[in-house]
Amino acid sequence: MLLQTILSDYKRCGINTIGFAVLFKTFIIMPNPGLKFMTIFRLTQYYRKKNRILFYFFFLWLRRLKVKYGFDISYRTQIGSGFYVGHFGGIVIHGDTIIGDNCNISQGITFGVSNYGAHIGVPKIGNNVFVGPGACVFGNITIGNHVTIGANTVVTENIPDYFTAVSPKMIVIDKDLSPFYIHNID
Repeated sequence: MLLQTILSDYKRCGINTIGFAVLFKTFIIMPNPGLKFMTIFRLTQYYRKKNRILFYFFFLWLRRLKVKYGFDISYRTQIGSGFYVGHFGGIVIHGDTIIGDNCNISQGITFGVSNYGAHIGVPKIGNNVFVGPGACVFGNITIGNHVTIGANTVVTENIPDYFTAVSPKMIVIDKDLSPFYIHNID
């Protein structure tokens, strides 16, 4: 089961077999941050209740990779097979989040908790979901299967199967606010 799950992550990157050469290339020669992180993530989860020593070894390695690549994904997070991380950096996923199979996430995304309102809790993400750069999903909501969430979209409501969520059109204001943000100019 573990090898099949790890292989499904590699297949999403076009790698159909796992061997020493593939692992050496993925971890050393041409590091793939998403695959590297997910391999150690899966091993950490696998050994959590099976072998305390190996669990702590992979847990510490996972913590190091979190800082190195900017992935704040808890080992407690339930992630289905075929998980694909397109680009690394600024990825935050709450530890109680549930993510389905064959999901793609981009850089700068957040799956977080909502502590107020009708949707207190964390999201559940379905199968075959794409989450664009900068998107945020908050609260006890369900993202259906085959859903696309566009770049910089903030999702706080359920999305049914086969739908797409995109952020609204930008608003241009006729006012110069740059002096409030640009400081210490000569």
